[in-house]
Amino acid sequence: MSLMYEKPSSIVPTVDFDADGLQHGFLRLPYSRDDSAWGNLMIPICVAKNGHSPTVLLTGANHGDEYEGPLAILELARTLDWRTINGRIIMLPFMNYPAFRAGRRTSPIDGGNLNRLFPGAADGTVTQKIADYIQRYLLPMSDLVLDIHAGGSTLDFLPFAASHVLPDKTQEARCEEAAAAFNAPYTAKMLEIDAAGLFDTAAEEAGKTFVSTELRGGGTSSAASTRMARKGVRNVLIHAGILEGDMEIEPSLNLDMPSMDCFTFADTDGMLEMCVDLGETVRAGDKLARLWPMDRTGAAPVEYFAKLDGMLIGRHFPGVAKTGDSLAVLGAVEEGLPPGRFRPPVGAP
Repeated sequence: MSLMYEKPSSIVPTVDFDADGLQHGFLRLPYSRDDSAWGNLMIPICVAKNGHSPTVLLTGANHGDEYEGPLAILELARTLDWRTINGRIIMLPFMNYPAFRAGRRTSPIDGGNLNRLFPGAADGTVTQKIADYIQRYLLPMSDLVLDIHAGGSTLDFLPFAASHVLPDKTQEARCEEAAAAFNAPYTAKMLEIDAAGLFDTAAEEAGKTFVSTELRGGGTSSAASTRMARKGVRNVLIHAGILEGDMEIEPSLNLDMPSMDCFTFADTDGMLEMCVDLGETVRAGDKLARLWPMDRTGAAPVEYFAKLDGMLIGRHFPGVAKTGDSLAVLGAVEEGLPPGRFRPPVGAP
């Protein structure tokens, strides 16, 4: 075991994870700075418990400019009657709290992108300490993790819930069923550009049932995307057996991301002209986007073409793109997977 994991976390919870009832509190992270020598970051957390299992961990604002997760979790924390649940719900609406307060993807304190820093470090930066606490304390308590994302300020997506291809096919099936239960308008088998350091990877490697989402983007939320998040949270809690009732199920189109050919990246700077809108289908070779030069007239734009058949499920949101930016994401349409009941991991309490 590494020295990193032998060190206790400096984060102190003000809630008792083992007590029945509804508790609103904080994860108190010491943070000494110029304006507060013995100061702390107070990261809001809510725990609802009635009985022992299962445990669902609900997280939002893994990136600070994504708002559907916080809105859904705050509403649940305010309205939930803990006596009506079976098990435990841990609600962390603002995972990267400094980033959320700044309205940024990354922390203004240390520049940390929380969703690239797992498993974190107990003696690291502020963001690494947050990742370490989630990795070593919250994940081991949890059976199912729902991490609610959107595209933030620089991306826009069709609204989908997602799972990943995993080595353990039983675990993969559990994740698929939970993603289908969320019941976004689209349900994706998601391919990551780089899975290293992701919260997704940390949870999946710990054997957890993990669901992520992308519920639109643009650095804001809409009435529709917020409704999707709230419905999805309730559905997943029913699916897990924590809430009683019937899931609210509407048609959902399943998508696959079979290869890195799903992604199109800019190889120059330019003003973005999308040639296809979200939800439209393309054939390999169809034009997806053009980047226009911004320093002269009379010059031709650089054109980008689909490398496979599919549907446009994600796009660059700002009107100007830089070299290396993700311009377009395609998904292949698959047959649907009906929602199933949550199967806890073997040996789960």
